[in-house]
Amino acid sequence: MCYLNACGIQWYVAVLAALCGYAMGNISPATILGKIKNVDIRKEGSGNPGTTNVLRVLGKKYAVITLLVDILKGVVAVILGKLLFGDIVGMIAGLFAFIGHVFPVIFKFKGGKGVATALGIVLTVSWQIGLAVLGIALFFMIITRTVSAGSVAGAIVFPVIIYFNHPELTVWAVLMALIVLVRHRENIKRLMSGTESKISFKK
Repeated sequence: MCYLNACGIQWYVAVLAALCGYAMGNISPATILGKIKNVDIRKEGSGNPGTTNVLRVLGKKYAVITLLVDILKGVVAVILGKLLFGDIVGMIAGLFAFIGHVFPVIFKFKGGKGVATALGIVLTVSWQIGLAVLGIALFFMIITRTVSAGSVAGAIVFPVIIYFNHPELTVWAVLMALIVLVRHRENIKRLMSGTESKISFKK
């Protein structure tokens, strides 16, 4: 509260941004596309309503749509918050869009793992940092042929990069990174045991 006051932001503006961002995060393209195809994406494949599972269950076209919509949720939340009330409110809206994606109330708080939405948020807040994190994530994804390895690597380096460039945003970055890592805890176990599913770049 004191931080908001120091930034000249009224508490109700922050709450409104959080609620709007959270509501936006609840939109689940994976679930919607699954219903269109008469498939419950939460009961197929890994059960995760995210791009990777949509790719495995529904195919490339639907995976691309899922990825783009999940990224756009973060982008739109940040941009609207920034345009209406400034940078800090934009970051609050983005953070809660991310939280809404991972813990959606309309799906009993069982959402995706948040990587695509987090990427959209970071790219909008700082496209340079966003591209750096994306580059590292893609590097680990390619050399390990596992999406989860890239996601975990990106989550680990993100707050480090933020700390050295925008230290005032470290807590914000650490919170998102920790949620991504917790949501990937089973993937991390499989990565360590060598049983994580690999992707085929040829396919």
